[in-house]
Amino acid sequence: MAQDETKQHIRIHVYDQDFDIAVRPEDEPLYRKAAKFITERYNRYAETFKGHKSDHTIALMTLIDIALLYEMEVEKNDVKPIENSLNRLMSEIDKALDGK
Repeated sequence: MAQDETKQHIRIHVYDQDFDIAVRPEDEPLYRKAAKFITERYNRYAETFKGHKSDHTIALMTLIDIALLYEMEVEKNDVKPIENSLNRLMSEIDKALDGK
């Protein structure tokens, strides 16, 4: 499989490790922001729990924290309840217009 020519190789630093990854040029700032975000979250947990919890546990706590933020954002952007309300409203409007 040929490598995608539109990607570029970058190195990002997450906590104590560097990663070489191939990304689309327009996505590079997002990857760098994500790496910084993960590092900052991990550092918060490490400050509190280093020496009391394993690095693995601290990493999992960080993942749970980030996944929770993601799920909250997904739920906040869920348009299904709005669609359902609009569908009910449209149905009521259609019924009212058919009665005239």
